[in-house]
Amino acid sequence: MRLDKFLKVARLAKRRTAAKEALDAGRIESGGHALKASHQVKPGEELLIHYATRSVLVRVLSVPERAGPRVVAEALYHVLSEHAENSSRR
Repeated sequence: MRLDKFLKVARLAKRRTAAKEALDAGRIESGGHALKASHQVKPGEELLIHYATRSVLVRVLSVPERAGPRVVAEALYHVLSEHAENSSRR
């Protein structure tokens, strides 16, 4: 499954277009490298997602064959760590 679609199905992104925009901006990485929307997600892969106010490291547990109403988002990944971003704007 494509990474942008996985992020939407796993509810790590609200919309697939939002996931693609984050990927194009380089805010999602694996192994220190920014990923593209077309990246094929595999179980066991770790993704570092930089949101506006926090960063989340998740491990992919499973990848559904297709998206549907029976997919339980919480069963697709496990949160390894979560850090708040320090923003000191003046």
